[in-house]
Amino acid sequence: MSTRKPRVEIEYCSQCRFILRASWMVQELLMSFADELGEVALVPGTGGIFEVRLNGEQLWNKKQAGCYPEPKEIKQLIRDRIAPGKDLGHSDRR
Repeated sequence: MSTRKPRVEIEYCSQCRFILRASWMVQELLMSFADELGEVALVPGTGGIFEVRLNGEQLWNKKQAGCYPEPKEIKQLIRDRIAPGKDLGHSDRR
């Protein structure tokens, strides 16, 4: 039986040049969840999109939230779903 590790998708607007922000988020997630995540994918989109999804579940939508997520926010959302006991160090401090 194969157990697949979670997949994160970051869909970003290629027209708006959001790729730098998206790739920075990928780096942050891979550094924090190197053993827990199976994949972090960048998905080019259009229309100002910036969405973060975990196994298809939308965690963040820039248009709905009215702002970009901070890496800390996304790390906490992912941690709460895939590794609830994981200490995120400075990302857990207020």
